Amino acid sequence: MIALVTGGNGFVGRFIVEQLLARGDHVRVVGRGDYPDLQALGVETFRADLSVPESAVVLAQAMRGVTTVFHVAAKAGLWGRYDDFYQANVGATQRVVKAAIRAGVPKLVYTSTPSVVIGMDDLHGADEQTPYPARYLAPYPQTKAIAERYVLSQTAIATVALRPHLIWGPRDPHILPRLLKRARRRLLFQIGDGTNLVDVCYVENVATAHLLAADALHARSKLHGKAYFIGQERPVNLWQFIGEILNHAGCPPVRGRIPARAAYRLATVLEFLYLTLRLPAEPPLTRLMVHELSHSHWFSHAAAEHDFGYTPTVNIEEGLRRTFTASHNRK
Repeated sequence: MIALVTGGNGFVGRFIVEQLLARGDHVRVVGRGDYPDLQALGVETFRADLSVPESAVVLAQAMRGVTTVFHVAAKAGLWGRYDDFYQANVGATQRVVKAAIRAGVPKLVYTSTPSVVIGMDDLHGADEQTPYPARYLAPYPQTKAIAERYVLSQTAIATVALRPHLIWGPRDPHILPRLLKRARRRLLFQIGDGTNLVDVCYVENVATAHLLAADALHARSKLHGKAYFIGQERPVNLWQFIGEILNHAGCPPVRGRIPARAAYRLATVLEFLYLTLRLPAEPPLTRLMVHELSHSHWFSHAAAEHDFGYTPTVNIEEGLRRTFTASHNRK
């Protein structure tokens, strides 16, 4: 395989790159940096900001001879300007897909998110028949849904979308640092009654799912044009899982609790104030954050297991051990 990984130096992208290299594939990366450490591993690197049209020139060069594109790069977050998310998630995806088609690349694996089907209700064991909701609570899931639909509608290239939920593990720059920062400042409060179940996904399992899907994908395969949920061996009680993380990190436990309705009302007011006053920072509480922390959202992974053989190879307990062993070694 000659693979091109967008966002290949990011959290998930880097693990995909490492697994590809480990099995002997030739790897190229497109990203905003030069990445000398990746070059030292034999990775070809191409520098471009995919959110701007000028990146099309670099993409055309990077796509030559490629057999599989992994489009991982995206703008994630609970808050921000819609236009910024649109350019990074929709505009960039359209440019990557068009460049791949022009270069004759046969297949593309798109990193999506279960957030594209999360509306206002709990989801218990939802499968791929779950519809997109009528409205979203933030630009991130809304723009990722637009991009996913675009990818899966393609006929000139075989495509598949993977939806891993709440990705965590070593080198996590997003969920774990934010969580631990709040906990250490004693600004982390339980939202809701603490009974909500969610899917989580250890990052190495996410990378493995990408490679399995890529290997099974072709123009006539059952994967073409479909989305798949990716997760662990079981959903977790979110607040118990957060408690385990805090314990591993040596952080104080969560002590306070805010009712979900009160938190949602407060988040609505804060969002209004931050938008009205055009404050550059992120509100300390957003509606999407409240929903994620107080509702159940877990999914069936049966389709991924049946169609391309995905099962998590690293369980939750081992994932926690690896995560905090790696964190300890970096100190």
